[in-house]
Amino acid sequence: MLLDLKKVFSDREESCSFDYLLDLSSTDINGYHPFVSPVKVRGTVKGQDGFAQLNAEVSFEFSIPCDRCTKQIDKCYHYTFWHTLVLSLENEDDVSYVEVPDYQLDLDELIRADILLELPSKYLCSDDCKGLCPSCGKNLNDGTCDCDFHQIDPRLEALKKLID
Repeated sequence: MLLDLKKVFSDREESCSFDYLLDLSSTDINGYHPFVSPVKVRGTVKGQDGFAQLNAEVSFEFSIPCDRCTKQIDKCYHYTFWHTLVLSLENEDDVSYVEVPDYQLDLDELIRADILLELPSKYLCSDDCKGLCPSCGKNLNDGTCDCDFHQIDPRLEALKKLID
């Protein structure tokens, strides 16, 4: 969604509201497409003296396998974002502001980036997920397996001889 903010920047009392669905179904995360429903986006942009304040709320359903045991995780996320919008920046390295030089804001790209930055870097079905057995592949959350975990890495056998 492209927002025209010319009125918002020119009048302090002016505001712009938005409420729409953002399709992120083609977004790839770790080889998966986890956005199972469109992202509900709503918010406002309010004019201030020389800048504008953007407030947005997003909610969506997310489904991705656990990084340890591969169990499917289905979760609903709800985030709130805010940004200060300016027409120009003196220092281009300043990331605390969003530059809108031509009064046009690509809201889709901004919201997409915000969501991807908020999502966890590791997806776990629970904080104490035990993962899969490296030998037989059994889900260790469902119980232990009969594999021998006392195998010594062949590269470290020489060190064991020194200890014995």
